[in-house]
Amino acid sequence: MFARSRIALATAGPALALALLTACTSTPATPASVPASGASSAASSAPAASAPAPSPADAATLALKMGDSSLGSIVVDGKGMTLYMFTKDTQGSKASACTGQCLVAWPPLYGTPTVGAGVDDSKLGSFALPDGTMQATYNGWPLYYWKGDTKAGDVAGQNVNNVWFVLDRDGDPVKK
Repeated sequence: MFARSRIALATAGPALALALLTACTSTPATPASVPASGASSAASSAPAASAPAPSPADAATLALKMGDSSLGSIVVDGKGMTLYMFTKDTQGSKASACTGQCLVAWPPLYGTPTVGAGVDDSKLGSFALPDGTMQATYNGWPLYYWKGDTKAGDVAGQNVNNVWFVLDRDGDPVKK
């Protein structure tokens, strides 16, 4: 019986190691496809250069539109999930100040947005992150989700740490 336990342990060890390695290196779900799990204000070091690039959102999600919320009409993704801007970003700089653990709480909208109902087409844009992934912008503000929003219309990320805000149709932060 003791010999069988050692054999089982010897064969289970490599399988367990492989499973753990796979879990640590697999590509995370994109924020746009799982907004509730994705998207804090503290900036920290960037992810390792060897991490796989995030996948862009699907076309339906990237069709930005205006959505009704308790804060009024705001910019949302094509599925109605609220999008936020970060005041530590510099508008129009084509760069994001949210890195490391910030991206855990505030995942970006990856991809190049398209026009949906009510948004101003001239405000849509995107820029390349250091790994080549495109991040969507509106009026020059990089766009993010908040991990605490679980359904369309949620605005739980509004005014978190006085630096995260929804955007109005003009692409200006709503600071209610």
